[in-house]
Amino acid sequence: MASKSKAVLVVDDDAELLAMVQTVLEGAGHRAVTATDGQDALEKVAQEMPALILLDMKMPGVDGWEFARDFQAKYDRGAPIVVLTAADDARKRAEEIGAQGYLGKPFDIDRLIRIVESYIGKGG
Repeated sequence: MASKSKAVLVVDDDAELLAMVQTVLEGAGHRAVTATDGQDALEKVAQEMPALILLDMKMPGVDGWEFARDFQAKYDRGAPIVVLTAADDARKRAEEIGAQGYLGKPFDIDRLIRIVESYIGKGG
């Protein structure tokens, strides 16, 4: 049976980071769906529009820029995007794709939860 809560889509090519973020979000009462690159993320979005997308920029294959371009072309602003990046200029990366926010890596778990809940509320 499908959960009533909208998912948070986490897109990153770092499997350990994906697992950690998924565990943290689910521990805070959110449903997390993961994708390992932009193509995988586009396929997940086609199945279910998430409430929020946490997007890494530098990934093999379809990277964050290409994902954002394709997502926005197809779905306009179907879900807010928050960029997850280790780049020094996280704000610039977010502005490049018209993202609603950004979170620099490494990030504080409490800050991650606060950002997610600022977009979708507590517990999904």
